[in-house]
Amino acid sequence: MNSPGPTDVPRSPFCGGKQPLFLTALAFGCGILAARFVFHPSNAWLIAALLVVACAIGLRKSPTVAFAGMMLSAAMAGGLAHELRGPEGVDYPQAMSDGECTVTAHVVRDGVLQRGMFGGQQQSVDLETERVQLADGSGFGRPVGLRLSVYARKSDYEDEEQQQAGVLPMPVLRYGQRVRLTAKLHEARNYKNPGAWDYRGYLRAQGIELLGNARVSSVEVLPGFGGSRWKQSQHRARAAVLAKIHEIWPAEQAALFDAIVIGERSELGSELKTSFQSTGTFHILVVSGMNVGILAFGFFWLFRRIRMGDVVATICTLASSFAYAWLTDLGSPILRAVWTLTIYLLARLLFRQSSRLNAIGVAALVILAWSPDALFDASFQLTFLSVAVIAGVVVPWIERTSDPYRKALQNLNIVRADRGYRPQQQQFRLDLRMIGGRLARVLPHRIVRPMLTTPFRVTFAAYELLLVSLLMEFTLALPMAVYFHRVTLMAPVANALVVPLTGVLMPACAAAVLLGFVWLRLARLPAMVALWSLKAITGAVAVLGHLRVSTGRVATPSLVVALSAAVAIALAMLLARRRCWLAAVGSLAIIASGAAVLFIVPQPQHKSGALEVTAIDVGQGDSLLLVYPNGQSMLLDSGGPLGGSHSDFDVGEQVTSPYLWARGINRLDVVAYSHPHSDHMGSMATIIRNFRPRELWLGFAPPVRDVENVLQAAREEHVTVRFFRTGDQFGFGGANVRVLLPLRDQEPHMPPKDDDVLVLKIAYGKTSALLIGDSHKKEERELIDLAPEADLLKVAHHGSNTSSSPEFLAAVHPKFGVISVGARNSFKHPRPEVLERLASFGVQTYRTDMAGATTFYLDGTNVSVVRR
Repeated sequence: MNSPGPTDVPRSPFCGGKQPLFLTALAFGCGILAARFVFHPSNAWLIAALLVVACAIGLRKSPTVAFAGMMLSAAMAGGLAHELRGPEGVDYPQAMSDGECTVTAHVVRDGVLQRGMFGGQQQSVDLETERVQLADGSGFGRPVGLRLSVYARKSDYEDEEQQQAGVLPMPVLRYGQRVRLTAKLHEARNYKNPGAWDYRGYLRAQGIELLGNARVSSVEVLPGFGGSRWKQSQHRARAAVLAKIHEIWPAEQAALFDAIVIGERSELGSELKTSFQSTGTFHILVVSGMNVGILAFGFFWLFRRIRMGDVVATICTLASSFAYAWLTDLGSPILRAVWTLTIYLLARLLFRQSSRLNAIGVAALVILAWSPDALFDASFQLTFLSVAVIAGVVVPWIERTSDPYRKALQNLNIVRADRGYRPQQQQFRLDLRMIGGRLARVLPHRIVRPMLTTPFRVTFAAYELLLVSLLMEFTLALPMAVYFHRVTLMAPVANALVVPLTGVLMPACAAAVLLGFVWLRLARLPAMVALWSLKAITGAVAVLGHLRVSTGRVATPSLVVALSAAVAIALAMLLARRRCWLAAVGSLAIIASGAAVLFIVPQPQHKSGALEVTAIDVGQGDSLLLVYPNGQSMLLDSGGPLGGSHSDFDVGEQVTSPYLWARGINRLDVVAYSHPHSDHMGSMATIIRNFRPRELWLGFAPPVRDVENVLQAAREEHVTVRFFRTGDQFGFGGANVRVLLPLRDQEPHMPPKDDDVLVLKIAYGKTSALLIGDSHKKEERELIDLAPEADLLKVAHHGSNTSSSPEFLAAVHPKFGVISVGARNSFKHPRPEVLERLASFGVQTYRTDMAGATTFYLDGTNVSVVRR
């Protein structure tokens, strides 16, 4: 009997339990999910796991039943691991938030200079506390992770020139330095909206429990050293690599090399990040499995070229990869990638080439057993979903299509080697030799073979890269829609260009940095290659990113669409090694499910026959979602940075938009801002680009930066701009809209003030809402003469005492009031006297800092309240 040829395809990877470890990892993950959403005591999970194992052993004569029992025991073990994990947080004394604390701590992550809230610089640094003295004299001495922002005031600068330059008057704090400082501390807080990002969990994963702000003049550097010398050497090595990168390349390119090679993105601009996000290539700016894989391949190739054996080359490659992970100091994501690589290379070394999914399963089991919460981390899900589909779907498809022909290009001149191939490949080799023989009559023999094989090798490589990119785009459509609400239609093309270039850039950059430590001139050649690769990457991203079809934003997919995508991926993996047409059906199922995620628009959540007014928790700012009785939607104010700050945190992108997407809203009908202050409309340009509204309603549009950004976004998205004044009245969405301010003859202030306000009264049936922005008592007096009676009042100016006068409240006579306000804000809003005044008028008042997103339904007769 002939031995199987290179194109023989084995049976289904799941047939007969051929991938038990992969299935075990899936079962373990299911157990974690069950424990997360259906709580049971840890001893119950342990007892259940032991019982299932006992049953499986007792039924070992039936392999199918025993295997099912082992999968159940793995699920129980996953539930047990979840229940046994450490506590999620610690309760801190209330006195900590009541005033300033004296903190003694040491630096655990080097400080990073950032743009301050009101211009200038501030320093963000991670500390580990040694002692915290509270305002009431109590305190605690346990080590706690603290992320501190150090800022400066005018009196902290030595001279006016330094102040105008905005340079923070203190050096960057380095790992191990001990400091004493006075700071206001508080626990991290998530925005209380459906769909909100788990900021507390994000910080906790980095070991941060508390946040704080300290004035630079209060920071005192103490003698001594805190922390570990090992970590100090790690930080010094990282700083040395970053310094060498900036020594070799110009600043603009060095910032990109920092991100791609070492994971330092602090110097990247928001526009550049957006360009990479819109083309689906942002992953190259995040040190991840791809970076580790490229460098590991480069190291392994180098070690084999210098005649190392397979075992020694593997060990040296793993050592180099762990050194790289140590250097980047990026925590769990990079360590997951290195451990996955380790298991894969060890499996390869033990001649387990056919067990790619088993290797992935082992890696997942190790990570989930160590940290069950990793299952809910977006990077974990993206990483393992990618490698599982590549190993379980893409590789089998390549093995039956291009791979046999690519292998057939080897030893083309050896005729007896044809016997090891299928008839199709034998004919392919015969045809190439025939063409080569004719070319050899007119061309030198040494160039004939490269002329024949190189075009095919390039074609096969391009086909495989496009196949991987295409299937990855549709496979990751679901998690990308859930976590990032982004469609990257140009991602397959962009990645087909960018990934090979990154494969050149990473080794070249590593070589340039290593040689730069020896002699800078030696680094010139690899530095030039890396720079050319980088320019090609940024050029491709710039061209593709400016195409209007390159990206889009999508609401959270429906449960049916999400389940369909999961079933399609499982089906594709089951069919991947069966007959060719079945494998094709599986791949098409992935594409169809991904297309459904991208193009099937979820039904927006709204209550028919009622006017909805929802106050969204955007911190110390305003944002109201109005859904009219016929389903049309309007966003009044977007939230934004306080006081026109220059923070890279975009409230519209990170807070307001996720809430709207969680509600199934893909497009708004109208957006408006009450007045041109950044905490109300600083993120409106983002909202316009994300939700492409049909109309923009304004009172004033003074020539200031934020307003110009909004108008520019409106022009780009072809939004109709409408201006309103007192007396304008019209029907919209089944309700009546009446404009009370600004007055007809009113002129805007420069710079804009709270007085420049657009006040709307929206009525449905016998119920109405009065939305008055940051109106002060002057505007309230004007409103008293305009019949402002309403059931629901958006309390002005975040509950400041500049508003909500007794005369105004008597004229409006609201039943309900809502205050949009930030927790622990420095203005001490809402003022106690305002809350007392509202209560004295019988107003049921809700606050976004306490209740989060709060919805009011006006059904034409009554008003009902729902806390989101």
